[in-house]
Amino acid sequence: MAKLSLRAVQKLTCKKRDAWWTVFLVDPVATRMLLVVARFRFITPNRVTWAALFIGLGSAGFFLKGDQKSLLIGALLYHLSFILDCIDGKLARLKGNGTVFGGWLDYVFDRIRVLFCALALMGGQFLRTDDERFLLAALGVVFLDMLRYVDALQVYKMRMSMRTKIEKVTQERAEAERAEQASRAEGSPLVFMEDLLRENPGSTAESLRAEAGAANVVDLHEQFRGQFPWYTRIRRAMLRTRIRPHLISGIEFQMFIFIVGPLIGRILWTTAVSAALLLLFELVIMYKFWLSTRDFTRVMEELSPAPASAGTIAEHLHRGRHRQRRAAQALLADERFQAPEPDDDPGFQPYPQPQPVFTETMPLRQVRIDWSDQEGHWR
Repeated sequence: MAKLSLRAVQKLTCKKRDAWWTVFLVDPVATRMLLVVARFRFITPNRVTWAALFIGLGSAGFFLKGDQKSLLIGALLYHLSFILDCIDGKLARLKGNGTVFGGWLDYVFDRIRVLFCALALMGGQFLRTDDERFLLAALGVVFLDMLRYVDALQVYKMRMSMRTKIEKVTQERAEAERAEQASRAEGSPLVFMEDLLRENPGSTAESLRAEAGAANVVDLHEQFRGQFPWYTRIRRAMLRTRIRPHLISGIEFQMFIFIVGPLIGRILWTTAVSAALLLLFELVIMYKFWLSTRDFTRVMEELSPAPASAGTIAEHLHRGRHRQRRAAQALLADERFQAPEPDDDPGFQPYPQPQPVFTETMPLRQVRIDWSDQEGHWR
């Protein structure tokens, strides 16, 4: 491929928003390594992902030894593994050879690396100190890592679902208007405020809404910004340096536990502080997402107003326990399901009818009724 400058590689491969650890401590090294790695055709993003996994497992081996020198080497190897983990995505964006399988492989290997490193780091300290708190810390690290990434994927999935529903309702509404009169929405497509802010980090929401047209902008974070007006100013200032407001994410959580903790020799203390900060930011994200769902409900009501039915009981539920009885009576009253007469169906054989049985010693009032089959045998 053609030789590119460092600035061009940074422009093509670095994300517009990223974790502060990646921006300050990974990207400066990863982009320079990428200039060398991209020259070789046999180096593919998937192979870089495999290399990151093996180096991460190597760091877990040093963590398991537990001494100070091994912890230092393990921390450096873990950071190198994370740098390679960032290079595989940058290489895919630079060469345009990324695949869906590669994205899945990168995600799965990240979880495997965290699992082995957490068990090795805490297990090695437990073997050296016989302190059971390290075992609890290992479980906590694995659980919080799983919680962070599962919650992130689910929130992203629900956000995309809300956007899809809004776009669908808007399109149906525009088609209905076009059926009645000339469409007024052809030159003004629907846009989302979060996309406008992502593409224009230095602009305010009010100015972007005015430029795009207030009727065509959907804002799913309006209530959050209304309750926390200072958040927009901080976010705009941080995005100038590509740092996202989510300061303690899964990346910082891992780096503090597997790099900072081993380097300073305070593993339990670092784990507890980073876990508390991660949970705090996760609660903020959950609260922000809850406000977004309220904005979504408001937008949907404005786009497709319908009579409110919340809190009412459906009509067919009023029948309650008598519903099945009425259904059975209606079924029996239907002539299509009535039993045919013997003359109508030659193969029809009615059930045997009960016949009285008399005995000589039995009084007439004690008549026993029994059943007999077609051959006259009593049963």
